[in-house]
Amino acid sequence: MTIAKVRSTRGLLETLFYSIFFLFALQLLTDFVEAIYGFGLFGSSIPPELATILFIFSPLILLLLPRGLPRWAVIMLGILFLLSRAVEALLDTRGQLLLTGVGVACLMLFLPGLLKNLANQDRTTTGFTLTAGLAIGLSLAILFRALGSGLDITVDGDLRWLSPLLAVIAGIILPEVFQKPTANVPVAGKPAGLGRTIGLSVGIISVFIVLFYTFSNPGVIVRWAEANYVAVFAGVLLALVIFILLFTSSRVFQAALSRTVVLVWNGLFVLMLVLTILPYQIHFPSDLAQYPLYEPTASALAWIPLALMIALFPIILLDFLLLTREIASIQPSWRKLGAGFSVAALFLLFMILAHVFTTVYDYIPVVGPLFRDRFWLVYLIAGLGLALPLLLVARSAYQLIDGISQFPGAVGVPILICVIGVSAVVSVWVVSTQQMAPPSQTGSLRVFAYNIQQGFSDANQRNYDGQITLIRSKDPDILGLAESDSARIANGNADLVRYFADKLNMYSYYGPKPVTGTFGVALLSKYPIQNPRTFYMYSKGEQTAAVIAQITANGKTYNVYVTHLGNGGPIFQQEAILKDVLDRENVILMGDFNFRTYEEPYAITTQILKDAWLQKWPGSVEDNGLRLEDRIDYVYVSPGTNVLDARYLTDPQSDHPALYVEIH
Repeated sequence: MTIAKVRSTRGLLETLFYSIFFLFALQLLTDFVEAIYGFGLFGSSIPPELATILFIFSPLILLLLPRGLPRWAVIMLGILFLLSRAVEALLDTRGQLLLTGVGVACLMLFLPGLLKNLANQDRTTTGFTLTAGLAIGLSLAILFRALGSGLDITVDGDLRWLSPLLAVIAGIILPEVFQKPTANVPVAGKPAGLGRTIGLSVGIISVFIVLFYTFSNPGVIVRWAEANYVAVFAGVLLALVIFILLFTSSRVFQAALSRTVVLVWNGLFVLMLVLTILPYQIHFPSDLAQYPLYEPTASALAWIPLALMIALFPIILLDFLLLTREIASIQPSWRKLGAGFSVAALFLLFMILAHVFTTVYDYIPVVGPLFRDRFWLVYLIAGLGLALPLLLVARSAYQLIDGISQFPGAVGVPILICVIGVSAVVSVWVVSTQQMAPPSQTGSLRVFAYNIQQGFSDANQRNYDGQITLIRSKDPDILGLAESDSARIANGNADLVRYFADKLNMYSYYGPKPVTGTFGVALLSKYPIQNPRTFYMYSKGEQTAAVIAQITANGKTYNVYVTHLGNGGPIFQQEAILKDVLDRENVILMGDFNFRTYEEPYAITTQILKDAWLQKWPGSVEDNGLRLEDRIDYVYVSPGTNVLDARYLTDPQSDHPALYVEIH
């Protein structure tokens, strides 16, 4: 076999391994954050299992190993990482938390070993198969989200078997990727300084942060702006394909990639990323009289930065290539790599907590409130963490033409990504055009109010399908969801509302955008949803919101509200809702109100509207084991509404009972 064929075969094997590796890395980081949030948030105290978050700091081990990790140890770390991802999705929340923690620890140790391995390779082609693998792995992550209606189908769906299969394939290839070096490769750039190693390490980790924050599921971008779902998926994948084609095929494009061009490109990308968020970031007033505060309508100009941000995002891949090539060329010692990735791990932990704090700031003393109404700032910091380390890359490193010409996947990688992209866009389009479920033919209207605890059961286990089964048992025409948070890293970037709507074949309106830092409330309906809007109530702690829309059924137009009040059911929040309800007819107000029947907010509500359950069961004190005075989930209706049925479904599918009401 000729040297060219050997190099080509090895390059293809490396690309295959790296594709699986980076797919798993993005998935594992996402699942790790979700497990931390899912396991810790629902308890009244911090459980000891949350100490697994410290596994991020596994690179500290390298500070104690001046000779670093032997080849066999790096390979074993890689295998353990692959096994962690292959198995974790099959476990309960506690098991998932522990195993994803182990997987992240292995990832943070494997990466320095990977960079050490790159330093022993042919300098001309260093990093190209690595970056090609990142591009393919990202494309696969997007495809699996597209197939799962916003959920990763290899984690929560019918393709769970695929992860163990990919893990076996990657495990077989892994020893080939980590071949013993045949000779020492001289240092190509300036000698590795500690500060330089730290900066480059932070940049590499920032690539993972920005990708798992946003681009591994373009549905996140959709929810920021309620943009067209198909268009955003198509735009992200088209930008990726065009970039790969230009990068591998156009010498003009390759020659233009100077340091100045790359830095300006990064600056524009970070700017567009922040400008995409800012039009939807609300700075909530402190004056109670200004509520209810309706969500302002963004200008049509807001679509410009969104489109530019999507077009510019492939710069992340180029950054990754430059950063990894540079750190490989300066050949830092194991201890310097340990220090670099330990600081990068600290930055990763900070960025995870910062993103989560934009929603749960009220639960985090002192520090948490600093992140209220600053969703944009978190993304600015992440973007700067990606862009600023490029200043540490030598100018000569930007000359990439020779390496590209020898890259064995220059033709195959763009074709493969294009095939994956077309598959993803087609699957999104097919689901988006499916038939809506027909409404009930009884002449009545079936209403279902449900706090789904962000898709978790009463036992804190991921339980989307169990909740959907419960909803289907009553076949509602209108569904109001509380705690339906979507497109946040705290819930694994899952789009719960889209998933529920697709599975139930219903129209949907999400309500408060994730950038506002509110807990999710959403409206789903078998009838078209007309004039949907979101408004906010004054909140001293966690920000609360409500959605309102009109739904026409059986010749009558209803004003439908869905809400979730703050803890303790603050009366001023309910007063804001009732202020909007006044003078409206055929009102249906539902949600988690966090107040009980003996409290003042209930009294002022029932002066205007009627408690639907008591309308059906006057004088009753219990329903399916739920006592009258323990209720906090309600459906209220306008006086004179005929309530045909009302039932609390005290089912462990969530930590709240569902409430089913049938009216005429």
